[in-house]
Amino acid sequence: MTKNGHEVTAGVDTHGRTHHAAALDGAGRLLGDQQFPATAHGYRQLLAWLVGFGQLVAVGVEGTGTYGAGLARFLSAQAVPVLEVDRPDRKTRRRQGKSDPIDAISAARAVLAGTATGVPKTRTGPVEAVRALRVARRGAVKARVAALNQIHGLLASAPEGLRADLQGLRMRQLIAKAAAFRIDLDQLERPAMATKAALRAVARRVQDLDAEIALADERLVPAVTRLAPTTLALSGVGPQVAAQLMVTAGDNPERLRSEAALAHLCGAAPLPASSGRTDRHRLNRGGDRHANNALHTIVLSRMRHDPTTQAYVARRTKDGLSKKEIMRCLKRYVVREVHAALIADFSRPKGP
Repeated sequence: MTKNGHEVTAGVDTHGRTHHAAALDGAGRLLGDQQFPATAHGYRQLLAWLVGFGQLVAVGVEGTGTYGAGLARFLSAQAVPVLEVDRPDRKTRRRQGKSDPIDAISAARAVLAGTATGVPKTRTGPVEAVRALRVARRGAVKARVAALNQIHGLLASAPEGLRADLQGLRMRQLIAKAAAFRIDLDQLERPAMATKAALRAVARRVQDLDAEIALADERLVPAVTRLAPTTLALSGVGPQVAAQLMVTAGDNPERLRSEAALAHLCGAAPLPASSGRTDRHRLNRGGDRHANNALHTIVLSRMRHDPTTQAYVARRTKDGLSKKEIMRCLKRYVVREVHAALIADFSRPKGP
């Protein structure tokens, strides 16, 4: 039998500099495995190698959001079906071992068995641009929180006179006053002056981060407003929440076949945990946790300001549900609205 007689299913284990590919025939027999550079030329070599075995049915790629993003984009542009493959869990790796060929073969078998069905994000449109802008903003927000925590720590242990001088100030006033401290370099061996120097340095860092966050918002908010007006119109949804929901769905939200698929992706779909006569569900701790946090923000806003949601909370509280359980139910309802809004937004013709 010639190579060209095979229907080929492939798997790729991706890394920063190299990708390892494996090819299986329709019966799951290994046709070969080989390593390729993680470059545009390497992608072409990998595809030519796979096609050399026969008709390429599908390729399972690990890490389509990181090291495998470039390869996934290339294969999709060549009209090759690409599926996202999760890395093997620890139990499987303990049993089978760990190596690039083993992981590539495992990815191919997941596609062949039908356990890998996720379509990766295309990462070629405006939502990818929004994601990149959010990466910078999120990093600045995290750094600002860390700096504010450092200021609290410095104040808690500061000499009494300095602590009394700064006590009672609002954070914005505290930052402004600390950033304007005058430092005597000859007195830095004294705890009070050293604490002042540290507070000034951290306060000025907070001011720089505030400016960075404001600039990120100037770039991000107009793009989100233009791309997702329907999502933004939902109760409790602001620009940052809408941006996160867009990023979760990706530039090709049609890959989410239903609102149930979006709920599962966001970790808002309860998982069955029944046994014997016990019929119950448990919290899903998987999924995109940033998207789950966005849903949490929407629910909190509605519980505070939306009369319909407040009435629902009161009714379910009388039924004996805890606040956490009620919020989980509300997240599931919110997902239904978000899914319809995202589909509507992505169906709109995009302006220039």
